[in-house]
Order: sequence, then structure tokens, then C-alpha cells
Amino acid sequence: MTEPLDAVDIAIVGAGPVGMTLALALAGGPFRVLLIDSRQRGAWASDPRALALSYGTRQLLESLGAWNVNAGTAIETIHVSQRGGFGRTFIDAADYGIPALGYVLRYRDLAASLDASIEASQRLNDHEVIAIRLGSEAAEITLKGGGGDTRRISARLVVHAEGIPANDAGIRVFDYCQHAVVAEVRPRAAHARQAWERFTPDGPLALLPLGQDYALVFCVPPAQASRLLQLDEEHFLAALRTSFGGRVDFVSSGPRASFPLALRVRQQLSTPRQVWIGNAAQSLHPVSGQGFNLGLRDAWELAEMLRTRASRDAGQRAILAAYARRRRIDRSGSMAFTDGLVRVFSNDLAPLRAARGLSLLALDLLPPLRHFVARRMIWGARAWP
Repeated sequence: MTEPLDAVDIAIVGAGPVGMTLALALAGGPFRVLLIDSRQRGAWASDPRALALSYGTRQLLESLGAWNVNAGTAIETIHVSQRGGFGRTFIDAADYGIPALGYVLRYRDLAASLDASIEASQRLNDHEVIAIRLGSEAAEITLKGGGGDTRRISARLVVHAEGIPANDAGIRVFDYCQHAVVAEVRPRAAHARQAWERFTPDGPLALLPLGQDYALVFCVPPAQASRLLQLDEEHFLAALRTSFGGRVDFVSSGPRASFPLALRVRQQLSTPRQVWIGNAAQSLHPVSGQGFNLGLRDAWELAEMLRTRASRDAGQRAILAAYARRRRIDRSGSMAFTDGLVRVFSNDLAPLRAARGLSLLALDLLPPLRHFVARRMIWGARAWP
């Protein structure tokens, strides 16, 4: 059975943190907003993933009333080094007059904070988008509910906020030939709110403080990832100790999982009546933790553009084109930064190894250069706010 056509100004497809952030940022404005998700409300409650949020992202969430100060573990310092070579640098939040460089928290905790602030009338769960028909004045979205019913929504603007379909012709993909092995590991000594970024010939390795543990992200070739998943706890921890060169010791680890890594970039951020944000627009390598923060900045800037420049028609071509132009610096800068780190630091050629050491040494000895890198990690290419 197909229900009558409903009309909204903005339909946000994907009720993950990026989609919910956009809905919150638009709340109280002139637009009728509907947040659509194929999952049941609260499906994120069992999601064990850890997220690294920059201090700039905390500021953004605080402005929306969605920051839970007790949910995350602060990162006050970051130690950066490479295995098998000289050079290291140390980034300290105190140098920037802020309480933390970033925070590590569970996906479910962030989702809960955002979800609690969104009105029931703004959401439609358990409905999957099965078709979008674009018109000159609006887009018509056909949805299929969990019970098999269909529903149609008319929207001036469709915002895609979650996921990149595997067969999407508008996506450029670069496969890093790496998998990220993730787990929670307990250090022998307290982490003192320090994160570690360790570059190895196989790929970057990060330890992010989370409660009493570290959230581990170990990027390695696919075959090595399979081996790491099959190791017993003792040999897995031994492999970590080897990669860290004795800087950190571990006493236990939790369940492990892995996922493939690639740079996926949507080449056109907007088309008539549609715009893409978050990981629907780009998916980055996890090195330096830029991707998720970039997606939240997408949501914030789109909301800002719509609030300040749009009339009642949120899908105006000029507004969407202006949004795409405005995001170009931050987006291309974040992609180039993370992609460059992976390509340069995941290579064991002797000249590159020496160049990496000199780069890390320069970061340590030249505060302006170190501050530039740190501010990019905290606030993005535009150093928001």
C-alpha cells in the first residue's frame, strides 16, 4: 500500500552522527526537515566502534547542545614517530590554550547525545530509500518500510548523509591495499591521556586513549591483517610491542576486527535538488583521524549556507553550487593531507625513510610548522571556528 505524498523542505537520508548533526543545526529554522533512516531508532546502541573527535568538533557539538562532556576520553598529547628510523615529534594541547587536542568516545555515545535532541516529528526510521525522481521544483522519494509498505516524500532538497554505494559511477576510488585491524588493548602503565601515531613500513598504527584502555587502529596489508586476526592474545600483543619498539607495553586485548581501506571521493558534491555530505561525499584513510571530523564540518557548513542564503527553496542550484565551492578548501586539504601521509609513510625505501625522519625532526624543532599541522588536525583547513 502506498501512502499519500508528504511534503518537506529538506529530506536527510541517513541518521548517523553526520545526518543528525545537520538536522540539529537546521532545527528552529524556517525549513521542514525530515531525517530518514533504514534502521530502527537506537540501532546504534550496540555499535562498539570508537571515534576520534577533534577539539574543533567538540566546539561544534557544544554549539548544538549535543556534547556530553562525560562520554569521551581527552587526548592531551600526541607522540608521533616512525619505526626503524630517526625523528619524532610531540604535540601538546597546552601549546594552543585548549584543554585537549581531541576526544575518543564510542559511536553509540555520540549517537545517543545527538538523538536525544532531535524531535520525533523530524524523523522517519525503518524506511529505506528505493527510488528518487528529480523534478524542477522538488524531488520525489519513494520509501519502503520494514513492514513492506511504501511511502512517498516530496522534498525541495535531498541530502545524502551516509554511505557510498559500491556501483556509484560518480565515485573515484584509490585502494590503499591495506586493512585496518581494530581492537581495544590495555596498557601496562596508565596512558595519561596521550595518543600515539606510529608509522611503520606496512602502514600507520594509532593508539587512542579510551577509558583505561587504548583504541587500536593498526593499518597493514590484507594478508598481514588476516594473520593478526588469527593470532592468540599473547602473540598479538607481542606483535604490537614489536611495532612500538618498547615505547608502550600491553597486558590484554579485546576482540579484533578488520576492514579494507580506500580513498573514495565523490567528484560532484551537488546536482539539482541533491547534495552529498559526510561519508556519502568522501571516505578517507583513518590516519590522523580526519575523515569523521570532516564529515561533521560538511554538515555544519551546509546548515550555515542554508540558514543564511536560502529562501524557502532549500534546493536552489546556486546555493548548492556555493556550498560545494565553500567546502573545496577543507575537503581537498583534508584528503591531500591524509593521502600524503599514507603514501609517504607507508614506504620503506631508504631515501623516503630518511626524508620522513627529517620531516618529523623539522616538526619538532620548528614550532610554526608543528602548529600549522596541529591546527589543521584540530580545526581543519579553514581552522574553524
